[in-house]
Amino acid sequence: MYFLTHHPFWSLLIILFFSFAMGIFLSIWRNHGKWFFILPSLGLLAAILNIFITHYLNSLFLNAVGTESTAIIVYAEETNSLYNDQYVWKYEAVLKTSEGQDMEASFTTMSASIYPLRNAILIPPKDEVFVAKYVPGFERNLLIMSDKSEYGKKWIINKDLKPIIKAEAKLATNSGNSKFISQYRQALQAFIEKHRNGPDSALIRQYEQKLEVLEAMERERQSE
Repeated sequence: MYFLTHHPFWSLLIILFFSFAMGIFLSIWRNHGKWFFILPSLGLLAAILNIFITHYLNSLFLNAVGTESTAIIVYAEETNSLYNDQYVWKYEAVLKTSEGQDMEASFTTMSASIYPLRNAILIPPKDEVFVAKYVPGFERNLLIMSDKSEYGKKWIINKDLKPIIKAEAKLATNSGNSKFISQYRQALQAFIEKHRNGPDSALIRQYEQKLEVLEAMERERQSE
């Protein structure tokens, strides 16, 4: 899986070669030309899917059997390749194994294995320690544990703050709108419930105070 993930071009050629070879072999052995078309077609499909899904499979594998440790990106370089209209970056990292050894690893924004699986490429900032997993004996196959790392926790908080920011903006247009008040209250409650035991306790206290004021306003409006 490491080879398939980190060398998609060579993987494509190898998959196509073996699918054509097996197609020719079965066509001769079975004396039926259909295999020459079926297997290469399946091989082409597998080669294309490999580019997009193998790093997900690698992430699931490493999360299931890997040993947890820490790592840090020591070098980052923008390449000339494009992926989703964004330049692909190449990274060099150093993994600190559970035995205290320093092991080198490299990956790109296309080959990086990240867990949990998301439709987002969350690469740790350079020079910031992050949580990682690896298989002893093959440390260069590195898994980035985004949600256990500080940068990932900040990303989650910023993502979960968006409903509050939107609700605040709506309420600012009309502080007496009962629908906007209800949406703001629900957004505050959802955020507080999810991040109550999180690292930013000051932010939670601030939102709890806002929620108390908001609930007091709602009670006052209902009593009128």
